[in-house]
Amino acid sequence: MTTISKLINANQELMTLLQIIKGLDLPDAWLCAGTLRNFIWNQLSNKAQALTTDVDLVFYDPHLSYQETVELEKEIKIKFPQYDWEVKNEVYMHIHTPNAQPYQSARDAISKFPEKCTAIAARLNPDNQLDLFLPYGENDILAFKVNPTPFYQGDPERHKIYNQRMLKKNWNEIWSQLEINYFSE
Repeated sequence: MTTISKLINANQELMTLLQIIKGLDLPDAWLCAGTLRNFIWNQLSNKAQALTTDVDLVFYDPHLSYQETVELEKEIKIKFPQYDWEVKNEVYMHIHTPNAQPYQSARDAISKFPEKCTAIAARLNPDNQLDLFLPYGENDILAFKVNPTPFYQGDPERHKIYNQRMLKKNWNEIWSQLEINYFSE
């Protein structure tokens, strides 16, 4: 069992979130990105964790329209108001990234998130065991390193977006031990 698996399995609120997501019965659904990244950094830094903010849920359903996805997010927010849900159908999310082709699955989309430490996802399998998706492994996130994914390394427009994102996020103010690597202009 990986360090990340142990941290997630030991946290009752995260496991409850994973049960909620499983119960939604959405295809290719994952809890991902900032929810897990921030949780792990907070655990490793002995900082308080508030899962009532930043709950990133992605799924992949080509049969659900963009508008139906928006309505689904509203329904989830009403049913589980204790969390600040960000619900994204990855079928449509490539349109927000320069020079991106449509994603083929939620995993494909997750692997193309800006940072390797953000490209992390978890879900419960049919046996209620934790499934983790870590396309770039766990070393960066455990070492407090922020590096671009190969997808963001491969395009000058995405370089700019990555650098702007790093400046906007101000993660160093929360986790001073972070080592953030930028693209040189």
